[in-house]
Amino acid sequence: MSVDDILLTETRGHLRILTINRPERRNAMNPELQAALLKEFVESGADPNIRCIILTAVGDAAFCAGADLKARKEEDDAGKPFQGVMARESRNLFEAVLETFKPTIAAINGPAVAGGFELSLACDIRIAAEHAVFGLPEAKRGMGAQFGTIMLPRLVPMGIALEMLYTGEYIDAQQARNYGLLNRVVPRGQALAAALELADKILENAPVTVRRQKEMAIKSWGLPTATALRLNEGISPYESEDRVEGIRAFVEKRKPVWKNR
Repeated sequence: MSVDDILLTETRGHLRILTINRPERRNAMNPELQAALLKEFVESGADPNIRCIILTAVGDAAFCAGADLKARKEEDDAGKPFQGVMARESRNLFEAVLETFKPTIAAINGPAVAGGFELSLACDIRIAAEHAVFGLPEAKRGMGAQFGTIMLPRLVPMGIALEMLYTGEYIDAQQARNYGLLNRVVPRGQALAAALELADKILENAPVTVRRQKEMAIKSWGLPTATALRLNEGISPYESEDRVEGIRAFVEKRKPVWKNR
């Protein structure tokens, strides 16, 4: 399978859909797929026409099984040193997804474990099929789960996060929903449809405002309130043409025509 085939891309208006296509390996990430994902998130983030990104995968057997351990074993057998995610010459994929200042939605069509779970944690919103399971089994494999170790305790209570990390056991979709990890749980085969419906609602709104909200939310995370309130990240919606158009459209009882400036 060529590099172009392992990650399928589709653009629908202002929406970019990225679909992992390695079902024969449970959509596990080999180096080529990681590079392709990184490239697409960086380019989609920089494309002024793209206002929302959905990440999903082919089939319903798995969203992503994490790193392709068979590929890693081959590299170990060949004596190739392991490079941690923060020590590679390219950016950390999970960090790049997290810092993509367009709304990102993970349409989780099946189990998301290890690096696949971390990939979903990097997205803003997670919608999962009811049969999906989630977990970080790295403690069972002698791996690290660096991104998940940082992100999971920020999204769920510390005790829940540490139990998942220490045991490497999985939780089901309803548990994940109860912990606040998922925005929606939908019937099998409906994750992408639900993500598309949500994306349509996001795309109706002012892109300048949505981007500002994303930047401020991510960059203020963990800062003291007084410091966070003084951040001024991205284009100010208060000074934008879209703010003028939004108020005018409301008063005139019509849909706004956004210019993204």
